[in-house]
Formats: sequence, structure tokens, C-alpha cells
Amino acid sequence: MSEHPQMPAISQRNLIWIGAGFAAAIAFFLGMFVATNDGIRPGTTVLGVAIGGMSPEEAVTTLDQSVGTKLNRKLEISAGDQVFELRPRAAGISLDAQATVDSETGQGFNPLSVITDLIGSREVDPIISVDQDLLAESVGSIAEVVNLNPVEPNLTVTKNKIDLVQGSDGLEIDRVALGEELVAAVAEPRSIIQAPLEVTPPRVAPADATSAELLAKQAVSNPVTVVVGDVTATIPPDTIARALSFTIQGNQLSPELDGAILHASIANRLKKAEQPGRNASFKIKGGKPVVVPSVVGTGVSDAELATSVLGVLGADPGERTVPVSLGTREPELTTAAAQQLGINDKLSSFTQDFVYAPYRVTNIGQAARYVNNTILMPGEMFSMNDTISERTVKNGYTVGTIIGPGGVFEDALGGGVSAATTAVWTAAFFAGMERTDTRAHSLYISRYQPGLEATVAWGIFDMKFTNDSPNAVLIKTKMTNSSMKVTFWGTREYDAIEAEFGERVNLKKPKKVVVTSKKCSPQAGIEGFTITVDRVFIKDGEEVKREPMTTVYNAGPNVVCKKKKPKPDPDAIDPAGTEFDNSEPSPSASEPSTDKPRKPNN
Repeated sequence: MSEHPQMPAISQRNLIWIGAGFAAAIAFFLGMFVATNDGIRPGTTVLGVAIGGMSPEEAVTTLDQSVGTKLNRKLEISAGDQVFELRPRAAGISLDAQATVDSETGQGFNPLSVITDLIGSREVDPIISVDQDLLAESVGSIAEVVNLNPVEPNLTVTKNKIDLVQGSDGLEIDRVALGEELVAAVAEPRSIIQAPLEVTPPRVAPADATSAELLAKQAVSNPVTVVVGDVTATIPPDTIARALSFTIQGNQLSPELDGAILHASIANRLKKAEQPGRNASFKIKGGKPVVVPSVVGTGVSDAELATSVLGVLGADPGERTVPVSLGTREPELTTAAAQQLGINDKLSSFTQDFVYAPYRVTNIGQAARYVNNTILMPGEMFSMNDTISERTVKNGYTVGTIIGPGGVFEDALGGGVSAATTAVWTAAFFAGMERTDTRAHSLYISRYQPGLEATVAWGIFDMKFTNDSPNAVLIKTKMTNSSMKVTFWGTREYDAIEAEFGERVNLKKPKKVVVTSKKCSPQAGIEGFTITVDRVFIKDGEEVKREPMTTVYNAGPNVVCKKKKPKPDPDAIDPAGTEFDNSEPSPSASEPSTDKPRKPNN
């Protein structure tokens, strides 16, 4: 039987002392715990600001006023060659004082922590609040300024030149990384933040762009032969150049051909094989527009022709022959499409009278033929110059009288077309078309309504308006030897559109011009003035819109012809230096003038 060592006996008195000491320790610790947990623990600091011993409320106020202000100092961000300044709060970055204080109160019953708080200091990191939406907005505003989109290469082909401009890299800020850097930098000493930038190359690499350039050179180096049944036609290199373009598809510069340009170049050769069709059109019957049906033609499809020719652009000279089949050629405007254009109602009609002269009948009549049957789609802009073509003999024009430099009348090709321009614009005015670019004559011509007329000059200025309605409009013209009538057809939106003419103001008297040229024609002076015309839109019996249009007319000189050089005249002016005005004068200086508005012929 083994014997166990005997534990020394503890006397009752010693037990009493031990218990008393233990109780005292517990009481002491409880006192310290209460002391440290009643507020912020002694020795606590946040970015060097002492809050130890404060109540939570006091600590929150102190942090907001000190640390919060400190954290809101400006941040500087360097991005590329630019530097931006940003207030953290404006970017949604701020001190959350309440959360910071809460993290240092109610720490629990940890004897070691309590003792440490009593005898030492404690540095606490501030808790940062981030509004992600504001941060993203602030970073985005910097990115919008700094970011550069990569520039893709551009390859252009003309008859005489192939020009390749290589692309260039772009630059883009890493928005997520910059946002993280801004948040991290708020509690740190201020220094310039380098925005993280990424280089973004163009989709088409330089080598691929160069390959496309080589293809372009090969494409326009030789003709392409097209075989349609028994008919052979040749598309010359300059036509291929006009039809050829390059667009970016994926990461390549891909060639495209305009089949209509190719087809037009060989249309005469294809007449033996093709049967032309016809676009749908409109005729006026019983006071209403009626669709004249389209006709489908037989011939070479533009799309098939383009695809076939495209396939041999890179081929050698002996391999540039393509067979193309005959098929249907759909009209550009089909019957069904024409019926959906909304061309149902008369919108306006205006007749511009003029005094008969052979050149006026020729020039105004030719312009009227160009304008007749124009269909203007919704949102499409009408250009008078583009529509009636340059005033040349080849385009059907002859010499007539215009207003030249200094307001002196002279002869030039196309004299009189301003009467056609005025007729079209006035009808467009009453049809409600949106005014895009119109210019009145420099001098007032009495057969026109003041402020409600327009002129054009090739290569100098134009008359333009836009169809801002949701439906197409049809423009019809009708000529006589002394008038041009223009009618707009579409879908009526307003009950009426009227013109209200203001008074003539800022009157300017004509000055005398002495001309010694043998070609001088005497000319009576014309008074200058300013006038405003209001376009008034009426719907359901009420005015719904008003558009003022102000026109300034110069004074026309009183031209006096002399064979010999006259003595200096203080009232004389130099006829040179004023605007060119492609119009024709009044038949005589005494022609009566009226400001009474003429209603459109509805």
C-alpha cells in the first residue's frame, strides 16, 4: 500500500487573509472597470487628438471639429499632364466620428486591457465613411477630362491619292483603383496622388492598317471586267476609287464598295441586258395626292455587283474578271413605301409672280423642274443649291440680271433663280418647315413680300429648311411665263400658318454712285429698312407658336452714268465691297411696292 505525501495544512487565519485579499482585488478591478467603461478610456487619441476620459458625445463633437476638418483638406491628383484638386467630403469621403467613438466604448471585462488603459496611451485609427455614388461621380469627372479615346487609323481613297493615317493610343484612368487611393489618402499626410493610367491601343494594329493600304493600291491599279450574259463591261480604276471606302469591322480595316457608283459607270453597256424599273411617284388627282405605282426592273443588282467586284480587288490584272447574274432591281421608292409616307393633305401653296423676260422663263423654269416632285423625308434638310445645281449652261441656265457688288445690277448666269428660291421658301414658310438657313436679298425688290423672300449664290450662301414633321412632304411646282407656283403636300398638323408683317424701321436713304463704264446702266435709288415678320401657328382656333424673323435691307444706290470722269461728289460712294446677291432687279425703279401680306394659295 503506497503512501501519499501530506499537503501542508492551511490555518483558518490564513484562509481569512487570502479571501480578504482576493475580495479587495476584485473590488479594485471593478472600480477600474467602471472608471474606464464610463466614457472613452484614458490615453485614447485619434490622429493625435486626445479624447480619453471624454463622454461619447463630447468625443464625437471633438473629432468632428478637429479630425473631420483635418481629413477634409484638399487632395491633389496628378493625371497625365494635369493636376486636379478635390475636397474629400465633395467626393463622399468623410470621418465617421460616431463609429470611431463607438469602437472605443464598451470594450468588455478584460483585466489586461483595463490595466493597460490605466497606465498607457492608445492611438485609434479613424473610421472613414464613403458614399460610393459621390466617389464614383468625382472620379468620373476627372476621367472625363483625362481619358482619351484611341484614334483608329483612317484610310481614304480618291482618284489621285490613297492616304493612310495610322491610329494612336488612348489613355484611360483606372477608376476603381483611383477611388481606392483617394479613400486611403484621406487619413495620410498630404502628397500628390498619381492617378493610375492605362494605355488603350486602337483596335486596328498598324500592321493591319498597312495591309489595308496595300489592298487599296492594288484595287485601283487596274480595271475590273464584268460579264453579264453576252454583255461585257469594264469598270475603270477611277470609278473603283470613287466607290471604294474602308470601315472598321472588328480589328480590321475592311473594304466596301458602293454598288450604285459601279453600276452607273457601266449602265450604258448594260442596256442590252437590263430592263429598267421605275420609282413610285405622286400625281395630284381631284385635289389629292395619288401614288403612281413603282415598277420592278430587271438587271444587275447593285449589291451583287459590289460583292463580286470586291472579291477581285486584290487580284492580278489577268484575274480581274467577274460574272454577274441578272436579277430584279428593286426601285428606291416602292409603292408600299410611298403609301406609308403620309403625303395626304395640302400644306401650303404659293405663287410668285415676275415680269416676263426670256432669261427669267429659262432660269426660273429650269429651277422649277429641278425642284418638282422632291420628296423630303422626316428630319431631312432641303438645300436649294444642291437641288437646282450650279448655274451653268450645261445645267440648263442662261445669262440674266443679278444684284452685283455695291448693289449695282449686272449680268451673270442664273439671273432670276431667286424668284424660284423665294417661291419655294415662302411655300415652305406656310407649310411650317423649320427654317435652317435663309438669306433675303441685300436690296428690297418690290415684287417680293418684304422679309418673306430668299436668295441664293452658288458657293457663297444657300437657302435651306428642314422637314421637322413626323411625315414626309412632297414639293410640286408649276410654271407659266410670268409666275412659279409651289405646293407642299404632307400631313396637316396646324389649322393655319399665317404671316404678320411689322412696320419698316431704321429707314436708310439711297446714295448716288457715279459710274463711267461704257456698260453702265442708270439705276434709281432704293430705300433701305429693317422689318420683322412673325410666323404664327394656329391650332384648334388658338395661337400655339410664334416665330419672329427679322430682315435688314440695304439702301440701293442711285446710279448715274457719265462718259467722262466727274468731279469729286461728296455724296458718291464706292460701288465695290458689298455682298454678291444672286437675284434680279425690279423691272423699273418706279414699280409699286406693297407690304400687305399675301396669303398662301391653299
